[in-house]
Amino acid sequence: MAIIMGVDPGSRKTGFGLVNWAGGQYEYVTSGVIRVPEVSLPERLKVIFDGVTSLIEQYMPQEFAIEQVFMAKNAGSALKLGQARGAAIVAAVNHEVPVFEYEARKVKQAVVGSGAADKLQVQHMVKTLLKLPAAPQEDAADALAIALCHINTQQHLIKLASARSFRRGRVV
Repeated sequence: MAIIMGVDPGSRKTGFGLVNWAGGQYEYVTSGVIRVPEVSLPERLKVIFDGVTSLIEQYMPQEFAIEQVFMAKNAGSALKLGQARGAAIVAAVNHEVPVFEYEARKVKQAVVGSGAADKLQVQHMVKTLLKLPAAPQEDAADALAIALCHINTQQHLIKLASARSFRRGRVV
């Protein structure tokens, strides 16, 4: 049993999603959005840090997955996004939760099957994979998709490692 926390960072809205991976099955835990008020950037970063810290203390995830920074057309927006990511990552590191980062295209590929998937496709697949009664809010769905991507990636790495330990029917 492992609870994975996925985070879709943003300086105005930060999505979060927690998924339990137990017995080869996904189990939805919770998801939502940390809404950041219109205050100065340092105060916004504190809201993100405090919100993520509170979630970590409440749900005690074993691993933390977050979307990597992509190069936006606006450098200022990319910098703010990077700072929001940093606030969330520091919250995880302060609680000694291992941090993993994934590109947006990899997340979409892992959950939808196409790195060019749109937001509606991600929401639909998250709803389907987690057997939810309705599609989660967009930022929460992205965060859940990041958690699912992490689980899928880790399971694939485990399979690769065990396959490499066998060669021609013998343990190497």
